Amino acid sequence: MSEIKDGISQAFFPGFQSLDVEVSDVRFAGVVGGSGPPVLLLHGYPQTHIAWRKIALDLSRSYRLVIPDLPGYGASRPEAMQPRWTKRRVSAALVGLMRSLEHHRFAVVGHDRGARVGYRLALDHPEKVAAFSSLTVVPTLDAMLGVDHRFATKNFHWFLFAQDSDLPELLLAAAPDAFIDQALATMAGGLEKVDPAALEAYRLAFRDPAVRHAICEDYRAAMNEDFELDTTDRAQGRKLSCPVQVFWPAAQTTHGSPNPIATWSRWADDVIGATTSGGHLQPEDAPDEVLVSLRTFLSSHLSVR
Repeated sequence: MSEIKDGISQAFFPGFQSLDVEVSDVRFAGVVGGSGPPVLLLHGYPQTHIAWRKIALDLSRSYRLVIPDLPGYGASRPEAMQPRWTKRRVSAALVGLMRSLEHHRFAVVGHDRGARVGYRLALDHPEKVAAFSSLTVVPTLDAMLGVDHRFATKNFHWFLFAQDSDLPELLLAAAPDAFIDQALATMAGGLEKVDPAALEAYRLAFRDPAVRHAICEDYRAAMNEDFELDTTDRAQGRKLSCPVQVFWPAAQTTHGSPNPIATWSRWADDVIGATTSGGHLQPEDAPDEVLVSLRTFLSSHLSVR
C-alpha cells in the first residue's frame, strides 16, 4: 500500500492508504485504513467507495477497513465484462482481495448493491464472514417477488438497466449527469441533500461509458443469474450462518409492508435490525445513527483490541 495519490480519495479519507490490488481478473481500487479486526465495506448504486466517507474515520479507530469500488464501478477495472459479473463472481473476487491483504475472516457491511454482494459472499464463503450488516435492502428474490406498481415506478432503473445490451447504455449516454442526478435526488429526498463534492465525484464516475456498462451488467445479473441463485438457495433451505444486522429507512416503511427483519429471518437464524432517519443513502444521510448500531453489532462479533 502507498499513501493516497488520488486527490478525490485523499480529500474524503484523510490518513487512509490507496487500495490498488489485482486479483484474478479485476484490479481493485479504493482505500484501506485503520487497525484492528478487518471489516469490508461495500457501496451501492450509483456510488463508489466514497459513500463510506462519513463513517470510515470513526470505525477505523477500532477496525481495519477495506473499502473498494465494486468491479466495474468507480476505478475498479475488470479485464472483461464477460462472463457476467454476478454477485457470486464478485464475492469470489472480494475473497481474493481480502486474502491478498491477509484477512481470512472478516465482517462485511454492505449498502444497496454492496449488500447484495455481501449476502452472496456470506452464503458462498461462510467460513470467511464473521458478521454481515445490510443497509436498505432485502435479498433480490424477495425484492422481486414483492414488486408492485409503486416499487416499479420508483425503481424503474432496475428494469431499464436489465434490458439487453446495448439499449440502456445508449440511452444513458445521452444525458449521464441528468440521470445520476435524478437517481441521487430520489434516494436522498432532494439533490441539495447530497454533498456537492461527493455529487461531482459520482458524476465523474458515471460519465465513463465503461462504468455505465458495468452498472447495467450488474442489474442484468440481478434479474437473471442472481435471482436464479437465490431461488435455488431458498428451495434448498440454505441460510447465512453468521449474525445478520439490518438497517432500513423509517421513511420507506409503509403500512402493511413486510418487516425487513422478518424477511431476513428467512435467510438467517440470528437477525437484528433498526430504522434510521433520512432516506436510502444511509451511510451518507444518517451516518451517526448507522455508526451507533454498527459499532454495537461489530463489537459483539469481532474481537476489538
